[in-house]
Amino acid sequence: MTGARPGLRDARAVAATVTDPELPMVTLADLGVLRDVRTEQDTLVVEITPTYTGCPALGVMRADLLHALHRAGFERVDVRTVLAPAWTTDWISETGRRELAAAGIAPPGPAPARTTGPVPLQLRPVRRTATCPLCGSPGADQVSEFGPTACTALFRCRSCGEPFEKVKEV
Repeated sequence: MTGARPGLRDARAVAATVTDPELPMVTLADLGVLRDVRTEQDTLVVEITPTYTGCPALGVMRADLLHALHRAGFERVDVRTVLAPAWTTDWISETGRRELAAAGIAPPGPAPARTTGPVPLQLRPVRRTATCPLCGSPGADQVSEFGPTACTALFRCRSCGEPFEKVKEV
């Protein structure tokens, strides 16, 4: 940005354009990973929550945010990871859901209800259902619990036979 020093509104706008490194059709804002953009004294603070603890893309997200904000004229930027409350697929925006579907990735349904306290251990495999983002058929078989990223599962449509990914509900 040229001219006047960029403000907080500019910082939010810039941070909101950064895309997810594993799902580049959606921004971190539309994915619900971008949590907050604010100033603390003379530092711009950006908070992000990974889709799960240990997400290998977190370092790239941080670097992409720093690069975009530095390029926009923000000199002092601190990107922080916030783990609580945990990210949920309910935070994905309607735009993000449309972009996932347009890219052939089935968006998640509603996240399971959460209770306070420890996460209950479930020993049986979770069987997910999916509507094919390619032909719209509700029948699909889960092929694998994990897709190219740990956030997705692999499916094959019973109607059109095409494989596709689905973002897991969490």
